[in-house]
Amino acid sequence: MKFFQIRPINTDDKDWIVGLLQEWWAGPRIVTRGKVYRADELPGFIAIQKNKPAGLITYRVNSNECEIVTMNSLVERTGIGSALIDAVKKAAGAAGCRRLWLITTNDNTAALHFYQKHGFRLVAVHRDAIGQSRRLKPEIPLTGNDGIPIRDEIEMELIL
Repeated sequence: MKFFQIRPINTDDKDWIVGLLQEWWAGPRIVTRGKVYRADELPGFIAIQKNKPAGLITYRVNSNECEIVTMNSLVERTGIGSALIDAVKKAAGAAGCRRLWLITTNDNTAALHFYQKHGFRLVAVHRDAIGQSRRLKPEIPLTGNDGIPIRDEIEMELIL
């Protein structure tokens, strides 16, 4: 039995979304593959648990591809992350997308585990791409999880 609901984000969620993005992503500007996106302006889904936000996923559709731009589950091992991914899969399918993809960084071993468990495959390692990203967003830290230097973008995909 799920103890949370997933719904599309709306304008009432804006302040919470900006706060979450500031805390987890150093602000709403997200850089992937050398491009800057405002995650607070993208479509997405929010998880609600006990009347409080418990997760967020944002995405963008481009032609027949859908990119997951951000994903945060604030309560781990409850199915929230999986439900957020499922919601984007459905939205991507409805938009005619054939590929769902994302970028994570080399330090984010938990994300690599999570996405592979959900059928995503590693398709590219963009070596030293974070150096270029830091020129666009200097707030990106030099080190990440477990003190690992953040250097590379790892591209993962799921064919729909």
